[in-house]
Amino acid sequence: QVQLVESGGGLVPAGGSLRLSCAASAGRFSTTSMGWFRQAPGKEREFVAAITWITTGTYYADPVKGRFTISRDNAKNTVYLQMNSLKPEDTAVYYCAAHMRGNYYYPDSYNYWGQGTQVTVSS
Repeated sequence: QVQLVESGGGLVPAGGSLRLSCAASAGRFSTTSMGWFRQAPGKEREFVAAITWITTGTYYADPVKGRFTISRDNAKNTVYLQMNSLKPEDTAVYYCAAHMRGNYYYPDSYNYWGQGTQVTVSS
């Protein structure tokens, strides 16, 4: 069982930055690909970014490319999401997740989820 705990959310004006963190409990973090998703009120959960474990390759959703950066620190069992140039449409609850198998873009490909952290971007 892997436990994931997100932190770093908050209220920020448009154009600002936040860095989200996701700490994983002891487990095979270093050999687990990780992802970030978000869910806005009334909308489905959507893919934001993912980072693989073997090559640390990264994947991003089109709306966040060039603004968000996913990274990981295996020594700290932590994955990060640096968010710059934030927009009001980035407002959502952000979740990190541990990848199980399959396409990184689909929530069903992940088997462990954190509780989420709220990000609110004011206009």
